[in-house]
Amino acid sequence: MVCLRFPDGSVRSYPGPVTAATVAADTAQPADVIAAQVGDRLVDLCHLLDADATLAFVRETDPQGLDILRHSTAHLLAYAVKDLFPHAQVTIGPMIENGFYYDFAFERPFTPEDLTAIERRMAELAAKNEAVVRRVLPRDEAIAVFQSQGEHYKVELIRAIPEGEIVSLYREGAFEDLCRGPHAPNTGRLRHFKLMKVAGAYWRGDHRNAMLQRIYGTAWPSKEALHQYLHMLEEAEKRDHRKLGRELDLFHQEESAPGLVFWHAKGWVLWQCVEQYMRQVYRHNGYREVKGPQILDKSLWEKTGHWDKYRENMFITESEKREYALKPMNCPGHILIYKQGVKSYRDLPLRYGEFGQCHRNEPSGGLHGIMRVRGFTQDDGHIFCTEDQIQQECAAFTALLQEVYADFGFTDILYKVATRPDKRIGSDASWDKAEQALLDSLRSCGRAFDISPGEGAFYGPKIEYTLRDALGRPWQCGTIQVDFFMPERLGAEYVGEDGARHFPVMLHRAIVGSLERFIGILIEETAGALPVWLAPVQAVILSVTDAHVAYAQQVCQALCSQGFRAETDPGKDKITYKIRAHSVQKVPYLLVVGDREVSDATVSVRARGGQNLGVMSVDELARRLALDVARKSRPIP
Repeated sequence: MVCLRFPDGSVRSYPGPVTAATVAADTAQPADVIAAQVGDRLVDLCHLLDADATLAFVRETDPQGLDILRHSTAHLLAYAVKDLFPHAQVTIGPMIENGFYYDFAFERPFTPEDLTAIERRMAELAAKNEAVVRRVLPRDEAIAVFQSQGEHYKVELIRAIPEGEIVSLYREGAFEDLCRGPHAPNTGRLRHFKLMKVAGAYWRGDHRNAMLQRIYGTAWPSKEALHQYLHMLEEAEKRDHRKLGRELDLFHQEESAPGLVFWHAKGWVLWQCVEQYMRQVYRHNGYREVKGPQILDKSLWEKTGHWDKYRENMFITESEKREYALKPMNCPGHILIYKQGVKSYRDLPLRYGEFGQCHRNEPSGGLHGIMRVRGFTQDDGHIFCTEDQIQQECAAFTALLQEVYADFGFTDILYKVATRPDKRIGSDASWDKAEQALLDSLRSCGRAFDISPGEGAFYGPKIEYTLRDALGRPWQCGTIQVDFFMPERLGAEYVGEDGARHFPVMLHRAIVGSLERFIGILIEETAGALPVWLAPVQAVILSVTDAHVAYAQQVCQALCSQGFRAETDPGKDKITYKIRAHSVQKVPYLLVVGDREVSDATVSVRARGGQNLGVMSVDELARRLALDVARKSRPIP
């Protein structure tokens, strides 16, 4: 007798072993069930249940089911490649975010035409609805199978498996591959996919090994989901911050400074708008702005543990036989500032903020425009407090972060609490108090949240704040982390109410995080059409002829004197050309001045998007600009 218990508490018994697929049919599971979960183990639907167990079914739309769908489609890709190009060797084909890839060794580069043919063949193989069948072999027999096929990379992978272990293979039609599984039950389930591109990749990620060809693809449970994703990619390409950064003359990057940014005049205005806004946030919320040095002695990084655990990501320099590192983060410097002078419990909480420039030696392959760089500035802050103050500080920070994000136009925020990992420091009592404080702080703000068990740092739990942009893409920007560790390591103390010395709790917090990355997010969120308060140029005055240039300059001066960012275009081009050129630059307001405007001391106003607002006085325009700036990126009430 096999007794199976389901998530809803119901139980079903069978007289003997039974497959998960049979149970799915008996219990009328949805047609998109792709796998099963027995206890905490994912298995194929063909898995034989021969003992009592808890059983749940996984659908294609579940996160785990989507992973299985995509990994199964990677195998379908390899099947199609081997069918079309028998001499190609298959290596590995994992699932990745939003898709999959498979690496191949082949005698020539795959062409776009090859990709089209491979995708067509994948569709034909899927239409055959061939069963995906699992079998297990002893390690040496599995090696023999792939040696006979000339699949040397698979042989190398299997040789790395300890002797005596069982190896699982999956077959669909004429193709068999090494894999742990689980997989979709048949190829007919793999219908909605698209091959995206080919790139180079070293075998096992080592540049000393052979260069392979990596084919990327995406797969989804439905045609609608696939089309929606492809549409999002098209929109994302139009919004690419690297492309818009060049077109709008905001910044550029080049090989003379890999992973660093050259900010142009317009881009630096945008930068300053973000930084000065955040500086005002600091000032109004009890933060003391500080500034630490860029280079710190090796001995400090040894005390914090970074020298042992993070050195490969640090830029190292030397002077007078002493080693130094460019700081990858600001927290040790803030502790050194805190330590100057005796601190009392009456001084806590003590909040420091810094626009600290950091450098991290990121791998060149991981660099991505201004989103992932080697030199960046953080809106970094650290709060020194007692354990009893953690909750109130975290609640205040969450409320502040929500206000800041709303000013930048982001209201869709995801909250995640990462709790204690297995390897950690500090007492369980301290962890209990810290975790409860984080949970209660989010509850007090009325926010739903997810819990990520075991994903906290070794020194304390944290809240991660992820915003979602106009395309639905998630960006993890904000964080607040509880740290029991670093103040003690660096000897930071305060005198408690009892007259004894205690170590403060340190809260690491950031709202926008890296300013470079956040500005990249803003550019993509707005497709370069930045709101008035952030636009490098808020208005351009366009003179119809040379006779109107002087008045245009007068209007410009009047706006600039009120703090607005305005320019003139005195060129000899036709007014239609000027309007088109500055519209491409996404300027919020274009002000046309001709004979009538000069005579009436007015301007003819065109808002971004081609909206004609008619004629108004300069004062009226200034009031409109002021209202736009004041509401930041929030919608018009």
